[in-house]
Amino acid sequence: QVRLEESGGGSVQSGGSLRLSCAASGSIFSHYAMGWARQAPGKQRDVVATIGSGGNTNYADSVKGRFTISRDNTKNTIYLQMTNLKPEDTAVYYCGRGTYNSMYAGNYDYWGQGTQVTVSS
Repeated sequence: QVRLEESGGGSVQSGGSLRLSCAASGSIFSHYAMGWARQAPGKQRDVVATIGSGGNTNYADSVKGRFTISRDNTKNTIYLQMTNLKPEDTAVYYCGRGTYNSMYAGNYDYWGQGTQVTVSS
């Protein structure tokens, strides 16, 4: 059974930083693309960053230059370093396992339970 568990969310002021982590179990982690998505109340879940099995990355325009996704295959963990946070980054952040390296949420077959990120102005 695949399990994804996010941690590291919290409340910060605009301009602050947070680092999210996602620990994975139940599958051969290194074989899969992984991604981070976020969902604000009343909105759809949007993928903001992805990392392929080979380490190639993709970012949504809204976070490019501010967020960095990385993975440590020895720890079965992915990370999302978020800097220069803005109030519009406020959302529940989810990590997901991708069927391939995709910016489309429908191409992810497993999601974690999410972690709340709140950015105040």
